[in-house]
Amino acid sequence: MKKRVFSGIQPTGDIHIGNYLGAIKYWVAMQENYDNIFCIVDLHAVTVPQDPKILHRKIREVSGLLLAAGIDPKRSILFIQSHVCAHSELAWLLNCFIPMGWMQRMTQFKEKSGTQKEQVSVGLFDYPALMAADILIYDTQVVPVGEDQKQHVELARDTAQRFNSIYGETFTLPEPLIPNVGARIMGLDDPTKKMSKSETGTNHAINLLDTPEIIRAKFARATTDSLREIRFDEKRPGIYNLLTIYQTFSGRSKEEIEAQFEGKGYGDFKKALAEVVIEGLRPLQERYKELTADPTRIDAILAEGAERARPLAAKTLERVQKKIGLG
Repeated sequence: MKKRVFSGIQPTGDIHIGNYLGAIKYWVAMQENYDNIFCIVDLHAVTVPQDPKILHRKIREVSGLLLAAGIDPKRSILFIQSHVCAHSELAWLLNCFIPMGWMQRMTQFKEKSGTQKEQVSVGLFDYPALMAADILIYDTQVVPVGEDQKQHVELARDTAQRFNSIYGETFTLPEPLIPNVGARIMGLDDPTKKMSKSETGTNHAINLLDTPEIIRAKFARATTDSLREIRFDEKRPGIYNLLTIYQTFSGRSKEEIEAQFEGKGYGDFKKALAEVVIEGLRPLQERYKELTADPTRIDAILAEGAERARPLAAKTLERVQKKIGLG
């Protein structure tokens, strides 16, 4: 029996090469060895204000990009979170078992709310409970996450253990899996910060749907340093980040890359880097164009995914309801 994996991605901002190299490519590779459920978590997106038309468009865009990257609906379940209402219902039930102290320790709320804690929505504070529901409702065993999301999987696990201790074995205990593949891709404008969908700077990230012209322009303006030598040196975050991107897309070793650019300047390197990334993204962009040529195609895949997810979620929800005496 393959272990069950659950992963979710928010349909906000633009999917960039950091998302692709750090998560999506890993999801695609996992399809061979795991029973995968992938979810567009639109309910998480509305914890902060969204333009309805943009949100609706982004849900389809992200879905199309996942499919174009290699998520296979024959081998994996892909669906929209809000299309399986059991997520919301289980989240409410979990709210009744998660102590306030646990939620107050969640670091991402502190970071996202900043100094506006009195003004932000209850949903922004409470979304780890919904994330726990997302994970637990499918008897998930493995959750691939970055280091910054590990705390949410731990909350889901703690919640499952608390519930099981009260009502007996009900939930599967999930384990975080921090992929040791790909690379941590940093912002082009600030290589000391991780590339992020929430950043609004025009030169921060290479997005998966950027045209070749835009990619070349962004790399041309990317931050480097005043030195000239093109070397993998972590103490030089700008050039190190760009070299990491080059290595990941080219598949070449550090030694080969350093030898290739021996005696050359940043201008030559950035031009070569742009071309490697353009060619690396070309198959994905072409596949995305094919998928979105017929707007009903993606919707049909998502509808089928929700149909496959609902009975799995309903089975867990019914088990929980019976344990606590509902219905």
